[in-house]
Amino acid sequence: MHTTHDRPRPRVDIHLCKGCGRCIDSCPKHCIAGGTEICQATGLIPIQLHLDACNGCALCLEACPEPYGLVADAPPVLRAAPPPLPAHAIEIPDERVALPRAGTAVLKGTYASAVGALLAGCRHFFGYPITPSTDGAERMAKLLPQLDGFFVQAVSEVATINHIYGAGGAGLRAMTFTSSPGFSLMLEGISYLIGAEVPGVIVDVMRGGPGLGNIAPEQGDIKLACRGLGHGNTFAPVLAPSTPQEMLDLTMLAFELSFRYRHPVIVLADGYLGQMTGRVTLPGEMIRPGRPAWAVWGDRAHRKNLITSIDLEERELERHNAHLDDKYARMRHVEQRVDEHLADDADVLIVAANTPARIARGAVRELRAAGVRAGLFRPVTLWPFPIDALTPLLHHVRAIVVVEASSGQLEDELRLALSHAEVAHPPPITHVRHAGGVLPEHAEIVTAVRAALDPGKHESPHRRFVS
Repeated sequence: MHTTHDRPRPRVDIHLCKGCGRCIDSCPKHCIAGGTEICQATGLIPIQLHLDACNGCALCLEACPEPYGLVADAPPVLRAAPPPLPAHAIEIPDERVALPRAGTAVLKGTYASAVGALLAGCRHFFGYPITPSTDGAERMAKLLPQLDGFFVQAVSEVATINHIYGAGGAGLRAMTFTSSPGFSLMLEGISYLIGAEVPGVIVDVMRGGPGLGNIAPEQGDIKLACRGLGHGNTFAPVLAPSTPQEMLDLTMLAFELSFRYRHPVIVLADGYLGQMTGRVTLPGEMIRPGRPAWAVWGDRAHRKNLITSIDLEERELERHNAHLDDKYARMRHVEQRVDEHLADDADVLIVAANTPARIARGAVRELRAAGVRAGLFRPVTLWPFPIDALTPLLHHVRAIVVVEASSGQLEDELRLALSHAEVAHPPPITHVRHAGGVLPEHAEIVTAVRAALDPGKHESPHRRFVS
């Protein structure tokens, strides 16, 4: 028979103890108490041991949940050590599955984006209704149950983005639809996604602001998407579709980029594009997603994985920020995307995105027919801005006209990109701007281009808003 002195007594590992209190409840001798000091390495408060009355019964060791903050202080070992964990989980690659030829469909923008998400392998949707993006959520609610997927209407946009954090951390493809006020509420969670390197896709159908504003189309979220994704050192790819076809294609691309970089991706549409119908050709294949090796899947193979955005040690957090900076540099180098229309010989270059770019394209055709060499430069990625494609055009461009449904947020991205590219003397930049849900008009774009070429003969477009 073992005496009390033969029995091993518990010892607390402060780096593993979560302070859950199960051992406190299990001890018949009241040898364990709640802690009072925070462990700087974990941010948790470990328990305290007072072992004068301990009889080595080991009930506390049995009560302690994995990863065992309490351990036996001496042999004999009261429980078998678990077998060693695998060195690393095995990556299960995505599969591309051929689709039957489906021809052309007529879909509104939000529906096209929902279909693109399903084709990209998304089976987890979280969202909170907000006009004018709700149609996309409704479409996912209808289709996901038929595909063994999951649709959750969250209690808020704050809850939505944290649901995406959880699903993305498990290596699952998850998304949401939102609009401007809802996007604002998600920014803290997006910062967590970026910090923890968790994928997820956010489709923001922009509407008039600030405040509640209205439900008409605007581009007032460009600064949030490109420069304000929550606190800290945060950037993410921002894709700007201009047609329902691109709503589908760029949503599929968003999932590809999100998992390539372990990073959230923003699809930035506007209220008109979200509700507009158009012809959409489905791709010839869809994605059957695999499972990334880094996922916190909950099985033994993935046990060593950790998803977190907290790092209490300053130097470690600085190293993580340097790692993120390296990732941003790769994105800036590789992921710039643009659509150019008659830009190779343009005297005046119109810069526009989303629905205003469609209007600008019509203005380019009219100007060309009148002998004015106008061209369209449409950034498909607002971040990173496609400056590498723009700079070679500047040697023949005499003026740039930025057309946007905001108070200069796209122009700010253009000017910042020119500055970072050290373009010392860019062509004069003028603009056509509207806000509050009003879109630029064909005729005023034509007038602004003519004024940019010959300011003395035409009304100057240098006004805060052209009306």
